[in-house]
Amino acid sequence: MTEETWDVVIVGAGLSGLSAAQTLRKRNGKLRILILEGKDRVGGRTVTQELLAAHGIDRWDMGGQWVGSTQTYVMDLIQEFGLEVYTQYTTGKKVHHVGGPRAKVRSSSTSIPALSTLVLLDLSQLVWKIDRLSSTVSVEDPMKTPNAQELDSMTLHSYIEKHAWTEEMKEEMGVCSRVVFGMEPNQMSFLYFLMYAAAAGGVLCLLESTPGSAQEFRVKGGTQQLSERLAQQIGWESVRLGKAVTAIWQDAEQAKVMTATHSYLCRAVIVTCPPHLAAKIHYQPALPIQREHLTQNMPVGHLMKFVITYQMAFWREKGFSGEIVARPSADCPLSITFDGTSPSGSAALVGFISGMQAYDWSSRELSERRDAVILSLVKYLGEEAASYIHYEEKDPLGRHGDGHPVVWLYGWGNSVRSEGSPRSPSQAVPFHPDPGGAGGCAGCPEPEPRVWTMPTHTFHIPSPQGSDPHHAHHGHCCTIGSATALPRLDWTGSAGSATKVCFVVIKYAVVLEKHPLDREMPPLTDI
Repeated sequence: MTEETWDVVIVGAGLSGLSAAQTLRKRNGKLRILILEGKDRVGGRTVTQELLAAHGIDRWDMGGQWVGSTQTYVMDLIQEFGLEVYTQYTTGKKVHHVGGPRAKVRSSSTSIPALSTLVLLDLSQLVWKIDRLSSTVSVEDPMKTPNAQELDSMTLHSYIEKHAWTEEMKEEMGVCSRVVFGMEPNQMSFLYFLMYAAAAGGVLCLLESTPGSAQEFRVKGGTQQLSERLAQQIGWESVRLGKAVTAIWQDAEQAKVMTATHSYLCRAVIVTCPPHLAAKIHYQPALPIQREHLTQNMPVGHLMKFVITYQMAFWREKGFSGEIVARPSADCPLSITFDGTSPSGSAALVGFISGMQAYDWSSRELSERRDAVILSLVKYLGEEAASYIHYEEKDPLGRHGDGHPVVWLYGWGNSVRSEGSPRSPSQAVPFHPDPGGAGGCAGCPEPEPRVWTMPTHTFHIPSPQGSDPHHAHHGHCCTIGSATALPRLDWTGSAGSATKVCFVVIKYAVVLEKHPLDREMPPLTDI
């Protein structure tokens, strides 16, 4: 087995791993950094594909897609690389079909759907209660929240059942859960939901679609360019594709990272792959039991994304925005759609199948899913929806997926059982995500060979003023609020009562000077 020596090895060439490498290089240009990626491309959950469209071949994001003006770090990254953004089209009527099989199909031109007075009152009181609770949540460490164990023992479903007055409001919150998280309300810890709402700046920030939201813009040419430009800036010679990490060993002197054919000695490791993939790596010494529990018990949200190209944006001519929010049913798999027209004018709709519907429909043939989606669009937008050019879909958890789901979250009770594990160091393997981003590296433990991981479940993004940790956007490209924070990307936006999805990136806290492996490392505070 071939063996190489590096200062830092980073596992994963998505936005988090590449941003970690970029920041380390900016801090110390002499560092020898190696990035190992199991797939044959960089980008992680950002992937841009060429599809057949009205004007020939055009590009669409099949992964993380939207960015917002309040997401300062990713916007800075876009500006640094000379990329351009364009505004998400939202003009026109939004279609809303939620509330059970007898619900009417409604349309409105406002961010709040045309609900009855009683349901609007129900929405108001429920949002007020949840926002009041979320204001007490510690975003950096939810288990420090008053009554954390009680809140964690509930599911979002149980809270809604107790506090929502109307069945329609319960349905609305179910749609929100599916499109924001890709999960049903009964699968999610209510404490986790409160933390997420607190980090977003309140429940309505998860429900609205307005300027300044996390789905305000799209990137011309696609978001995967960000990872490609980062890799180019770092140096492609430092990026190894098709090198899935199988094991990480460490002792008092150094760490060893192994793939099927190579091993790499280093002074530090940053693991940025998703928790369920990080759990497949063999660690020696073993990870602390709390950390093992965390990585093995974080359910993954399931959202299937589709893009459908058309000869023309017929919905615009009919006065529609392209946004549809629907309660999935036996014959309607979609949860939400948006106008996906490219900056060059190639007409398209983009949408998602989410939650249990995604699990159910993922086992069916592509042609069956496609036909069901098209029939649903015909139902809501008219017969023109049947005359499409191309249908493309991406199912991260399906047979042909890349294993990168949209979001991970705590099921009920898991927050308590994993208390302290995301950032608590242990003798064998310390973890120091510093999710708030305010502490920099000042709080890093003593320097020695270590494995560092980046959990994907706790973080906040300051408001543009940078002073209020509760004014932040969760979204799957936004950024985390400090100079060492990493960008994220929105998979979904929101239409009426739904949604943002969080694409994950968490702050790392590893900075190292280049030095021989047999020398003592300098204090991190000196770097």
